[in-house]
Amino acid sequence: MARLNLILLAAVLISALAVVSTNHRARKLITEFEREQERMRALDVEWGQLQLEQSTWATHARIEQIARDKLGMHAPRPAQLLILQP
Repeated sequence: MARLNLILLAAVLISALAVVSTNHRARKLITEFEREQERMRALDVEWGQLQLEQSTWATHARIEQIARDKLGMHAPRPAQLLILQP
């Protein structure tokens, strides 16, 4: 009978330690999950800002102005156009 009690006590202790370990691991995972969600939200905000910046830098008027001022480009005159027929 004493042997059975020791076996049952060991089983209860092992079970209790497993529950404590599992709860601790679950709390760590929840904390990590929340941290990653916050990181995801920050990256979403940064992505939106980058898209806005890209659309600002890539406007046709801005590109045309840079082509004229910095590269010395201009639209071709009608006499310089050559239209090819297939």
